[in-house]
Amino acid sequence: MANKVEKVAELTGLFQNSNAVFLTEYRGLTVAQLKELRTSISADATYAVAKNTLIEIAAKNAGVTAFDGQLFGPTALAFATGDAVSVAKALRDFAKANPLLVVKTGVLDGVALSAAEVQKLADLESREVLLAKAAGMFKATMFKAAYTFQAPLAQAARAVDALRAKQAA
Repeated sequence: MANKVEKVAELTGLFQNSNAVFLTEYRGLTVAQLKELRTSISADATYAVAKNTLIEIAAKNAGVTAFDGQLFGPTALAFATGDAVSVAKALRDFAKANPLLVVKTGVLDGVALSAAEVQKLADLESREVLLAKAAGMFKATMFKAAYTFQAPLAQAARAVDALRAKQAA
């Protein structure tokens, strides 16, 4: 009994400290495959296998209702504390290589996600790529602005040079 109380407290803490949680079903995966999955997401997430009743209690304790009705079969949770997009990508890529892993649903910053929405999240480009694109757009905008401000000055300078050349001739 004390073991279950500790597990619920641990899961509740993981729910509260995660910015995203992905609910998966791992029916048929071997221990080696689960270890490979844990390793692939270890930089940004914790992958925890637990009994459905304990997950349900911990989710309610943490105020998460997105998993109601989804807790059946062998269930595991990916608790993302780092980049949620990279965790979703890793789960998607692992599920492509190992079709027995099924991503059922998720929660991102308190908002429930369907399996399709988790897939869309996985299809997003990484944070670094999006920031680089934004920086490129800002740079292009600044270049256009600088060019626009310089154009009248350059035209005036060319007109003055043309007048000087005309007076000299």
